[in-house]
Amino acid sequence: MDIKVKNALENLFNTFSALENVAGQKDLAKLIAIFSSEQDFMSKVAAMDAVFDDAPQLEPLTEVTFDLLMINFFAEDTKKLNVDYLDSPEWEQIEEETLDRGTELLNLLLYLNECEDEDIEPSLDDFLKEFLLVEEDEFQDEHRIYEDIIANQILMESNLEEIARVSKTLDPASEIRDIFYPLMAYFYDTEPDAEGIKEFKDLSEDPAFDAAILSLILNFKA
Repeated sequence: MDIKVKNALENLFNTFSALENVAGQKDLAKLIAIFSSEQDFMSKVAAMDAVFDDAPQLEPLTEVTFDLLMINFFAEDTKKLNVDYLDSPEWEQIEEETLDRGTELLNLLLYLNECEDEDIEPSLDDFLKEFLLVEEDEFQDEHRIYEDIIANQILMESNLEEIARVSKTLDPASEIRDIFYPLMAYFYDTEPDAEGIKEFKDLSEDPAFDAAILSLILNFKA
């Protein structure tokens, strides 16, 4: 299992479990075993879903955990497969079957990997323009999905209180709403101290979930 994914998954579960006051350690151990197994990707997805089916108290973490499973596949599993596997009909079929799975957090994690590889300091402007290419005509799907973030880039010059306030005004149907607050808070301060994290939680309308996502992002590192 990729060490960065393991760190992120553990922090996701530990933070959520502590703030939501629910049990999660046994399920975390099951997921680590699944991530580390030799099963094919779709078998891992089925096994992951079974864990969450048996642990409804952890249901909010399901699709974010899928994002991490996907990142782990790219980082670890593909090493054991044909070099062209991600261009194969088999992978194309998997992408088709999982179109409605995961969240936009996947793109952020892919971006953070790229930043590490190229020794780039993460920034919202770079994420939108250089990674997602939202200003390019052929990437208008990304522009639509990230419209709320694009429209609120000025928040990077504001404060956490304003970021939290805007997050609560977003349309519930927005594809980015669930992770808007932790994503924007991360880019506002990529290395928050304990006081900053406390303020982040205090301003959240869903502290357990938001803090768990932020913890995942901050700890997605070796």
